[in-house]
Amino acid sequence: MNTNLPKVMQPLGGATLISHVINTAQKTSTNITAVIGYEKKILKKLIHEAYPSIQTVEQEKQLGTAHAVKQAMHLIKPNEKVLVLYGDVPLITNKTIKSLISSSKECCLLCMHLDDPTGYGRVMTNNKGHAIKIIEHKDASDEQRKIHEVFTGTLVVEGQLLIDALEEIDNKNAANEYYLTDLVEILSAKGVKINCIQANPREVMGANNKKELHELESILRQMNADKLLDQGISLIDASRVDLRGDVKAGKDCSIDVNVILEGQIRLGKNVTIKSNVVLQDVSIGDNSVIEAFSHLCSATVGSGCSIGPYARLREGSEIGDNARIGNFVETKKTKLGKGAKANHLAYLGDAEVGSNTNVGAGTITCNYDGTSKHKTSIGEDSFIGTNSSLVAPVNIGKGAYVGAGSVITKDVPDEALAVGRGKQVIKEDWAKNKK
Repeated sequence: MNTNLPKVMQPLGGATLISHVINTAQKTSTNITAVIGYEKKILKKLIHEAYPSIQTVEQEKQLGTAHAVKQAMHLIKPNEKVLVLYGDVPLITNKTIKSLISSSKECCLLCMHLDDPTGYGRVMTNNKGHAIKIIEHKDASDEQRKIHEVFTGTLVVEGQLLIDALEEIDNKNAANEYYLTDLVEILSAKGVKINCIQANPREVMGANNKKELHELESILRQMNADKLLDQGISLIDASRVDLRGDVKAGKDCSIDVNVILEGQIRLGKNVTIKSNVVLQDVSIGDNSVIEAFSHLCSATVGSGCSIGPYARLREGSEIGDNARIGNFVETKKTKLGKGAKANHLAYLGDAEVGSNTNVGAGTITCNYDGTSKHKTSIGEDSFIGTNSSLVAPVNIGKGAYVGAGSVITKDVPDEALAVGRGKQVIKEDWAKNKK
């Protein structure tokens, strides 16, 4: 991987590999243990900070998959089913896990058929289709390597059976490792009927280098695009939309190319997201349009709004119904009332703008004095002229006007006109005399 991080901390779709696995596991159980080994300090820190309820156990030496599971043996309850997942196999779905758990009382393996099974443990079955042994590729004969059904490593097994089998697994193999796969032969010899269910190969791919990690990214992108399509969202090109969170949408929504969706996204009906937009933890009301190259983070947009192009709504922005934020406008901790407009080149920070107010191009709320942030309040039906600086804290009344190019440092009453400009001076023939 050419990295200082553990493999399971490599990024995939906006999260680490292991985060994807844990997030899926949490849909099945609240009793989760992570076995950590390589670079365990930083991995343990990540897990405990992001998932404080998850237990961790340490594998001091990496002696194989059975050895890893054995580190958590003291936490295994005999009367419970135990699901074993892998931190570098991030795309397994909750649907597949449910199928695995429900397919057997005692033990069930997640397997797949591959045209090229090189590197995988081959599944040997009896005439009833029950697994009786897993042969690792390194240990397989030429004849056994012709088997195309392989074991993914993921399994579910009754707790007491797992505890007993772990005590019997040895490392007498080509790699001198303790293979969890040996549990299949051990259990089968005791008469346990071991079922196999088939996985979609794209769900159980791992990554050992950046090329394979890139392939996982492409698969995840397609899987997530399928989720959007299943909701009825129209995608112009599913291969160029990145879903890195959770989206809930009403009818007739559409998303153009090169859009990134992070965190919790809520879209009303008939929402249009145009190209090259980033949405992070955003709620957008019915019939609103987010124009190209806009970036919205921790913001709420009402119904019938037009945002962008090239708009930036930062944390705490609340845009009312039928309001408009135009090109190169930035908002932060700002409420824009119903029907209000800021069409061009403005910065509105720590502000409250009343309904139907117009904010002219080049206007800024000077909210920071070098030490503290201050609020600007603008009443409804007001007009802020082009290139005005509103020095907070300041209040602009209802129906008030601010002349273009003004620096406003004092409150403006309702329906008043405020002009704060330097006096214009004209010197006739100045240029000619200078020459």
